[in-house]
This record gives sequence, C-alpha cells and structure tokens, in this order.
Amino acid sequence: MKESRKILSKIYMVLIMAFFYLPILYTVVFSFNSGRSLTRFDGFSLRWYEKMFSDSNMMKAIFYTIIIALLATAISTVVGTIAAIGLSNCKKLVRGTMEQVNNLPLTNPDIVTAIGLLMFFSMLGLEKGFTTMLLAHVMFCIPYVMLSVMPKLRSLDPNLADAALDLGATPWQALTKVIVPQIMPGIVSGALVAFTMSFDDFIISYFVTGNGVNNISILVYTMSKRVNPSINALSTLIILIITAVLVLINVIPMFKEWSDKRKKEKQQAAEAAGE
Repeated sequence: MKESRKILSKIYMVLIMAFFYLPILYTVVFSFNSGRSLTRFDGFSLRWYEKMFSDSNMMKAIFYTIIIALLATAISTVVGTIAAIGLSNCKKLVRGTMEQVNNLPLTNPDIVTAIGLLMFFSMLGLEKGFTTMLLAHVMFCIPYVMLSVMPKLRSLDPNLADAALDLGATPWQALTKVIVPQIMPGIVSGALVAFTMSFDDFIISYFVTGNGVNNISILVYTMSKRVNPSINALSTLIILIITAVLVLINVIPMFKEWSDKRKKEKQQAAEAAGE
C-alpha cells in the first residue's frame, strides 16, 4: 500500500512538473524553428533571433522594460523599507490600520487600479509615457516590498535600536549598520518580487503608457494578433535572463559562505601556528 502511494505521488509530481515546464520547453525549441509554423518544426535556425535583434520596436520595448523595472525596484525598495521601519515604531492601532491600507493594492483587481491611475494622471495633466508608467510601477511595487520587510522587522528585538544608540551609535548608524543588515533578506526578497511584478505587468502599463513607450508585455500582446515566431525568441531570451539571475542569487551566497569558511580556517591555522 505504501509503495503504491509512493509510486502515485511520483507520477503526480512528474505530471505537475510536465504541466509547468513543457510549455516553456516548447517555446524554447520553436524559437530555433526555421519556418513560421508554431506547430511544425522545419529545421534549426537562428532566423528569429536575428529578426528580433534587428527589430527596433522590440529592442525599444526590451530597453524600456528593463529600465522601468530597475528604477521601479530601486525606488520602491528604498521607500517601502523606510515606510516599513517607520510603521514598526508606530502604535499598534496605527500600524494595523496602515497594514490593511497597504494590502489594498495587492487585493485590488489590476483593471481597477489601472483605471484609477489613468484618471489620476489625467487629472494632474501628466502626459502619458515613460514618467506615468514608472510612477504606476513604483506605486504597485511598494506594497510588495513592505509586505516582505514587515515580518523581518517583527522578528527583531524591539530594543535593538535603543541598544545601538546607548553604545554610541548615531541614529543613521543604528539604521544602516544594525537594523538594515538584520532585515536584509526581507529587503532582497521584496526587491525581487518588485522587479518581477514590474517586468511582468501588462494591464496597468497598457492603461498608463503613451508616446510609443511600450514594455515587453504590451509588445507581445500586439504581436499575438498575428503569427510571429519572434515572440518565441523574445520569450527564450527572457527565460535565459531569469534563469541567470536565479543562479546568481543562489550561487553568490554559497560562494560568500565558502569564502568566509576559508578565511576562518586560515585564521585558525595562523593562530595554531603562532602558538
């Protein structure tokens, strides 16, 4: 009975993994297709990659997507972290109320947020384009950063900052050298979520953009109305970038841990030799 359950669980896991990854593998394989067909592989070719890199509209979309995602991530990470630290020092009633307000953009449908931002920017008289898209991305990324940082702040000793001040640290030193290093995992995870949300957004971006400023999601939407295998090449490029980022995120801490271990071993060896 136990053996049959194990076999069934393994089969179930294989099916789930296939459901998740076969479409990605399909996209990667057909990005090297020499023909225009999206269902029949006619032969290996880099034709669609050449077409992608020679397409100025596609290159602009990639440029705007990366620039807006990086700027939105940087701004929302700084603002969200400062806001979370400030809320952690507020009274319980104020903190609870503000946390509920912070959760509203997360539960609010994107279409409602998009329409609200469109009306807001129109009321301010802002011309739709790069600025409005960046402001919109910063707006919906900040709650994700705060949501990632707040649990780390709750786990800290509430007297940690006061102890640093008593030991002679300035408020800035207490923040940057004591508080921030302790909550750094939350900050990094919040920044990664913010980058992902900004890079992937379509609905809000579609409503607030203008003046020829398009991101990859909007470009793919316009290209999907007609058969264009360049979409597969673009998707494969995005997959490679994401995979490289994930590998770096996992390898760098491992390398740092190995380096610290080596330094510790050398220090111990030097102390042993001195004795």
